[in-house]
Amino acid sequence: MVDSTVLQRLEQLRKELHYHNYRYHVLDSPVISDAQYDALMRELREMEARHPEVVTPDSPTQRVGAAPAEGFAEVEHPVPLLSLANVFNDEELLAWYRRVQQLLGVNTFNLVCELKIDGLAVALTYENGRFFRGATRGDGVRGEDVTPNLRTVRGVPLDVTAFTETPSGNPIHRIPARFEVRGEIYFPKSGFQKLNEERIAAGEPPYANPRNTAAGSLRQLDSRVTASRPLGLFVYSLGYVEGGGFPDTQWGFLHHLRELGFPVNVGRSLCSTPDEVRSYFQRWTADKEGLDYGVDGIVVKVDRFDYQQHLGVVGREPRWAVAYKFPATQQVTRLINIGINVGRTGTLNPYAILEPVNVAGATVKMATLHNEDDIRRKDLRIGDWVVVERAGEVIPQVVAPVVSRRTGEEREFRMPDRCPACGQPVERPPGEAMTYCVNTACPAQFARLLMHFVSKGAMDVEGMGEKLALALIDAGLVKDVADVYSLTREQVLTLERMGEKSADNLMNAIAAGKSRPLANVLLALGIRHVGYETAAALARHFGSLYKIRDATEEELGEIPGIGPKIAESIVSHFKQEGNRRVLDKLAQAGVRMVEEAAPKDTRSLPLAGMQLVVTGRLSSMSRSQAEDRIKELGGSAGSSVTKKTAYLVVGEDPGSKLDQAEKLGVPTLNEEQFLKLLENGVAPES
Repeated sequence: MVDSTVLQRLEQLRKELHYHNYRYHVLDSPVISDAQYDALMRELREMEARHPEVVTPDSPTQRVGAAPAEGFAEVEHPVPLLSLANVFNDEELLAWYRRVQQLLGVNTFNLVCELKIDGLAVALTYENGRFFRGATRGDGVRGEDVTPNLRTVRGVPLDVTAFTETPSGNPIHRIPARFEVRGEIYFPKSGFQKLNEERIAAGEPPYANPRNTAAGSLRQLDSRVTASRPLGLFVYSLGYVEGGGFPDTQWGFLHHLRELGFPVNVGRSLCSTPDEVRSYFQRWTADKEGLDYGVDGIVVKVDRFDYQQHLGVVGREPRWAVAYKFPATQQVTRLINIGINVGRTGTLNPYAILEPVNVAGATVKMATLHNEDDIRRKDLRIGDWVVVERAGEVIPQVVAPVVSRRTGEEREFRMPDRCPACGQPVERPPGEAMTYCVNTACPAQFARLLMHFVSKGAMDVEGMGEKLALALIDAGLVKDVADVYSLTREQVLTLERMGEKSADNLMNAIAAGKSRPLANVLLALGIRHVGYETAAALARHFGSLYKIRDATEEELGEIPGIGPKIAESIVSHFKQEGNRRVLDKLAQAGVRMVEEAAPKDTRSLPLAGMQLVVTGRLSSMSRSQAEDRIKELGGSAGSSVTKKTAYLVVGEDPGSKLDQAEKLGVPTLNEEQFLKLLENGVAPES
């Protein structure tokens, strides 16, 4: 039994060290010297060594890291971690602002501007004020559990229950039972430079850039490696909260986070007009190099949380926020050659092979060239000196040639007339920018299609990476994507370096993929122009892969968001006998062909064939929720009022859509009438 005086001293030491971490990492205003801090930490370590039974996970001593783990567990985010839409100039920013005005139906609203930290997004969950779990963004829906590593990051508060002006004061904030905050882990520039100097001195190659090094540091299986790196954290948003207790604006929430002990970037500003946002952007465009961390733009958010909820999400991007990216850093190097990659849909994708050059902290050897027309438009020639930039400081691309440095020995590029992977003829359809290999048996296409098919967003066959996929193809075990489901354990064990445990894991992952939702199965087929949002719309509308296969271009075109180009691509895909055969093989293997939640025939639903448009704010639900209810009842949710609009649903503060409806004679519904329509499926009398 540990003496009560020992327990009291342990609690006091932990509380003081938490407080001094807060002063140092959050307020940047320490009140004791490093030597005094070290003395407190040393005393705590010695006491915990004598009494290991009272060591707690949130103790400041537990930031040293633990022994290597076997791997990372998967975490499903309760609320998806969304990506942001980008704007690159003032005109695009103003267009976003006006869209928000129109959707909200108001002219003025506050905006919060924050620096866009160039790091790794993480989600931190707290239970009863104590750090419970930390996860990476992953694909936005599922990430990796890196809790032990995040515990070593000194900016991550392990306990937020008692932050006050003095270590001995009483708690001044009510802490929700459970909440999640989101932030960015970064590698300070000064720490990155020191790390590289140490690596060079030890004869090791330097790391390329702080962002990738931060990501690699956080994903170490040995958390002691993470602990040895000077990683930082800035928290910038709320993921979710159970029990309330937080402010109802982004500006107030950031202030509250800082009071709770979370490191919040001080380079933030509350703005009320686009002009103020531009001034903020211009200031940090000039001053960003003076920061000790990388930033690649600013993030502009609508301040009020109720406005954010009303605006909702489109695809995987919130309508209420946008990233305004800084101008890209540029360098000049030589274009040695232009290579060709064959994409999974048969596209011949040109890329630049460059003399290696350092651009914004990363060594660039290759860059995108988009397509043949892009090369012609820029007048790029093999052998040119060219300007290279990292778009958004991430994706390398060739901007333009340096014409004044030409010698006459440069060569114009010609798109090959045969596929570099299979040697078969290629074609460029009229009106399209891309050239295609039309050979469905092309090995380059199939290898990439197989990788797409088993990817997390498609059939999610965990453990089938590129090397294994290529090995299956080379061994003749997989000749089309459906062959994945006819693989046997014995066949898999014949592959090089395949152990029994790995084979069992792979077979279990393959079997689990058979129950993937219909939208994911459709996406996995790799149909040109069909991304996840389109696949989800098709799955909701038809509810069956065979109905999608047999649909005409006209039937496909009736679905909102699916234009002639997508419809033609879907019909063309399923006209090919090989693709129809793959579909039959998947069905025989037990892969889901029918969406369980989808109605058998949407034509029998109350709102079938009706298009409704929502304007203004509804008190009972958000706009996205209203649109989902319309779709559930067989209707379609339009974005603008036309003669085809059956009803305009009018909430508070409606925008210009109401004027347009009056001009076109489109009937309107107030919120009460709209709710009755949803409940009864019967339109009110006009």
